[in-house]
Amino acid sequence: MVSENMEKALNAQLNAEVYSGYLYLSMATYFEDTDLYGFANWMRVQAEEELEHGMKFYDYIIRRGAKVTLEAIEKPQIEWDSPLAAFEHVLSHEQTVTGLINDLVDLAISEKDHATNNFLQWFVEEQVEEEENAMEILAKVKLAGDSREIFYALNEEFATRTRGASEE
Repeated sequence: MVSENMEKALNAQLNAEVYSGYLYLSMATYFEDTDLYGFANWMRVQAEEELEHGMKFYDYIIRRGAKVTLEAIEKPQIEWDSPLAAFEHVLSHEQTVTGLINDLVDLAISEKDHATNNFLQWFVEEQVEEEENAMEILAKVKLAGDSREIFYALNEEFATRTRGASEE
């Protein structure tokens, strides 16, 4: 069993992960509407990954004999000024999620909940990868500037993204 405080915190993170999926799906829609289908694909894959993360929390809560509590998911932003602004939002959002995961680890440590701390270590490493990916893409989009040729190349590159074994 987990403590009542930990149950509440894990449920909050489950809902935060589902929100992340919803946010990235909204970004996919933004890119679909601007005919950047490769960018949209990148975001759809990201949305699927975030929803999968939410399910990891869902399953863990159940495995620990706690109760899953689903809350209303906040409406995500639906428009961005540019692809650059969207990817700046991605990085900012991933940094926020990293903070949430770190807070959960701190709680697990303070409660001496070693099982939950162990469970969360996968997410700690995942957030390093998420921030790194966001920084790399943001750098590419910044490099593209106003170049239609580079944006076309990025769009083609992002269209090839699929869920791989390393992303699970």
